[in-house]
Amino acid sequence: MTLYDGISPFYASPRVSAGFNTIEIVIILIFLIFFVAFLIVLAGIRGSERLTWLLQICLSLFIGAVIVVVNFTNNWESGYARVSTNYKSFNKEKVDAEVGLHIGLAGINVTLRGIPENQLNETINYNEEFLWQLGSSYEGQYQDGLERGLPNPILYLAEKFTPSSPCGVHLQYRVCSYYASATMWVALCGWLLSNILLKMQVILTGAYMLLVTGCFMIFSLISFGSTRNVVLCQIQFDQVKLETALGPSFWLALVAGLLCFIIGITIIVLNFVAPTILRRLFLLNGDNDEDDFIKEDHSGKVDKSVSKEAVPQQNVNFVV
Repeated sequence: MTLYDGISPFYASPRVSAGFNTIEIVIILIFLIFFVAFLIVLAGIRGSERLTWLLQICLSLFIGAVIVVVNFTNNWESGYARVSTNYKSFNKEKVDAEVGLHIGLAGINVTLRGIPENQLNETINYNEEFLWQLGSSYEGQYQDGLERGLPNPILYLAEKFTPSSPCGVHLQYRVCSYYASATMWVALCGWLLSNILLKMQVILTGAYMLLVTGCFMIFSLISFGSTRNVVLCQIQFDQVKLETALGPSFWLALVAGLLCFIIGITIIVLNFVAPTILRRLFLLNGDNDEDDFIKEDHSGKVDKSVSKEAVPQQNVNFVV
């Protein structure tokens, strides 16, 4: 085995996991750190307020984590097939393997895992990434794969998404992914604003921003889902056909988007129907008539009295 640019020929660039990559793990760890930090704060809260805080923390961080993570996942659409196919060009030897196609907002991942992994005196376990995001040349990455001598199944799948492919799906997936990613980032802004507004106890406006967040998440899903209207060229390996379906990231984003709608609508309804319950959920002081405060007049005498207007609302609440 010779070297390619100083390293092994089939690994000229870092290999990216089809299930997780470094960015996803870092994002998840960041949100877990926030979660642990809030749990520490939670230990100092007494009574039923502790459960309310915990629910709000979990819902808020779950929605935020989903919005950020799905921008970097590569399983918005995916498919697998177990095949027996030619391994390399100009070679009649075949291998039994599982071929996987994973489509994300930034590009595709193609996996090839031998069954068993050790065949033809080598380990068959490939995972190659081809990006169409801004600053990346999909065609250039495909040509690089040809020069490195990647296995036939990987090149065959990657060729389906090249701009020059007769399939004609490259532009559709690329444009739809751009808009899906952009609207998802707008949803993140809406999520941040809703948290700020609810933290400031502007409850009704915060609920409206949650609805806006959910709307942009749904727009993102519709944008990517429109690629299903384009008939993908048949991916055929002898008698086996590889078919794709919407993946976990798509459905996870849908759940988070619907959760935004449910929470937002619930807050709006409670605001008009049962404001007392809403005050309890967000730890608001709705009844301060019995709160005491101390004031000092010009003569230096201290007077203890009760006044609704004079008592500031000091309760702090976490947000959804």
